[in-house]
Amino acid sequence: MRKGYVYILTNKPYGTLYTGVTNNMPVRLDAHRRGVASTFTKKYALTRLVYYEIHDLVTDAIQREASIKRWKRDWKIDQIEKMNPDWKELDYTLM
Repeated sequence: MRKGYVYILTNKPYGTLYTGVTNNMPVRLDAHRRGVASTFTKKYALTRLVYYEIHDLVTDAIQREASIKRWKRDWKIDQIEKMNPDWKELDYTLM
């Protein structure tokens, strides 16, 4: 089975948030940065990776993404700030 990644992108600290899931983070993030992954991320220039989780199974990551998408914005911000209090762009190559 392949690992899965849940991630949150933004355009700036406290800006628009996008929650996604993938089994190949480098390829997916590159697609977001080139503007071909999602019309929403392209419209709002959401290219800054500020949060991620790694799951052993992609199916678990899909379930977690669905859960996070139901969260209130404040909860997402709290989750980001636990991992990344300065809202720095995270280096996905370290995953």
